[in-house]
Amino acid sequence: MRRLARPKPLFLMLLAIVLTALIATGQYLRLYERAWFNLNTRWQPINEQAIALDQYRVTIEAQVIEGLDDVSALTFDPVRKSLFTVTNKNAELIELSLDGKILRRVALIGFGDPEAVEFISEDIYVISDERQQRLIKIHLDEDTRFLDAADAEQMTLGVHMSKNKGFEGLAYDSVGKRLFVAKERDPMLIYEVQGFPHHNSEKSYAVHVINNPKRDAGLFVRDLSSLQYDERSGHLLALSDESRLIIELDIDGKPLSTLSLSKGRQGLQKNVPQAEGIAMDDDGTLYLVSEPNLFYVFEKAQP
Repeated sequence: MRRLARPKPLFLMLLAIVLTALIATGQYLRLYERAWFNLNTRWQPINEQAIALDQYRVTIEAQVIEGLDDVSALTFDPVRKSLFTVTNKNAELIELSLDGKILRRVALIGFGDPEAVEFISEDIYVISDERQQRLIKIHLDEDTRFLDAADAEQMTLGVHMSKNKGFEGLAYDSVGKRLFVAKERDPMLIYEVQGFPHHNSEKSYAVHVINNPKRDAGLFVRDLSSLQYDERSGHLLALSDESRLIIELDIDGKPLSTLSLSKGRQGLQKNVPQAEGIAMDDDGTLYLVSEPNLFYVFEKAQP
């Protein structure tokens, strides 16, 4: 009777290498944390305050924004009922209709590498300069044709500096007067800036920068591309391009729900190639832009 052949040492070595590589890849892509979150949400009761991103479905998919080729970031203006994005190759502030059509273009002078824009209040926005980590407050009138950073109030954080891995997303809490700033990666962080932009010239100017390492460590994504603050729930939405995911975080930074940007999920026919910006309007409709010039709309499915 023949004995079973023992595995050869070379085979065992190769098997160990493959398993190590698979484990390392899973950790790098944050697949284990994501799988654990998905498993937990199956058994936990639905949070009544949650936005419930998993219930959203795409209604406009990959519509080309004619005339643009490098959109980055997105914000909703509740006064104008329109969207704003920025471009960085030929720096411009672009106003879009809610169906993704260009309404106006404003040249940006001296803004370096603009990556994000956020509505603050009527006619007031903040634009981020990624590489120099500047936050620049701008005032936009109906007849504004260009904006010069040299004329604007601005501040530089200068924290965790790294080439082209700077500020990728902005979100604003108008009640708490907090500006959330997302650092893309290396390390991936969300800062809360209080005191900028300055609202009352009669009061002293004091800026406080806060970060929450525990919350940021719980983000099971590889990078951060954009943020959106929901005034109704007090929850923060974080967009990851590399993970093709939007995560909803509660006031304590706990993940509550996700929206996948992969083919076959949320009604998508194809993967969202490079998601760069998200915005939410007063009705809870989500808007998204992806490089080079693609426009998406997601609406919550009716029960």
